[in-house]
Amino acid sequence: MPFSTQAILGCMMGSEGFSPGSSEEDPSSDVTATSSKHYLCGYCAAFTNIAVTFPIQKVLFRQQLYGLKTKDAIQQLQKDGIRNLYRGILPPLMQKTTTLALMFGLYEDFSSLLHSHTTAPELLTRSMAAVLAGTTEAVLTPFERVQTLLQDYKHHDKFTNTYQAFKVLKVYGMREYYRGLVPILLRNGPSNVLFFGLRGPIKQCLPEATSYSTHLVNDFICGGLLGAMLGFLFFPMNVVKARMQAQIGGEFQSFSTVFVKIWLERDRKLINLFRGAHLNYHRSVLSWGIINATYEFLLKLL
Repeated sequence: MPFSTQAILGCMMGSEGFSPGSSEEDPSSDVTATSSKHYLCGYCAAFTNIAVTFPIQKVLFRQQLYGLKTKDAIQQLQKDGIRNLYRGILPPLMQKTTTLALMFGLYEDFSSLLHSHTTAPELLTRSMAAVLAGTTEAVLTPFERVQTLLQDYKHHDKFTNTYQAFKVLKVYGMREYYRGLVPILLRNGPSNVLFFGLRGPIKQCLPEATSYSTHLVNDFICGGLLGAMLGFLFFPMNVVKARMQAQIGGEFQSFSTVFVKIWLERDRKLINLFRGAHLNYHRSVLSWGIINATYEFLLKLL
């Protein structure tokens, strides 16, 4: 089914949330329905992505945490066995589906709110909306925390499922659930600003879509390119996060302290800090391609 360029761009920028009087009968109910649509599409896009890319993410995680080569990380997973391949999928499934629902939904809500109550330029309000959405996502840090523990083979003998991991952390207090919060905050806000800010311009640079299938391909390419770029740019943040969150109990070390420790362990070489980044690049192309294409696909259907 063909879509006009204007309609597609309007959908991408979420302009329907800014259209005054878009429903003559009840504008507020129309805005609410539009807002809910973004949350639902984000949720479903994340579910599809996690189901497809989790094994790749697990290999990448081992490389981030231990500085392993790709071959060694894969061999480590092979030793764990097929039974443990999807071990730890529940936390990212719960976290990512909720996170992306919040990312897309809150971005639209905050954009609409700021646009209605400020006279700042649209670029500024949308950037601020992206930062606010990313900061709100950090509330779900405990899920990333538990995912890290379940994927680390050193903790295999301590717990076997998500519930047990949460139960073990409970002994150390609420703060333990949020270990690694700083790198998550440093990652979420800026990456959201770049993602939402560049998504439209990148798609405009692609050949004009004239059919439903070419729109889907363009959305996949756009999301994949952005995801790969941002994944590489913020890779060191995730390396530090993984190291911080792999610890249970003990001292809460600062972001800078953990970063310096990793830097020294990896011979003060930048290339060693990015070990696993190439796999992350390919995973991000697939992952964010799926997310963006699924999101836009569902957005057009609803």
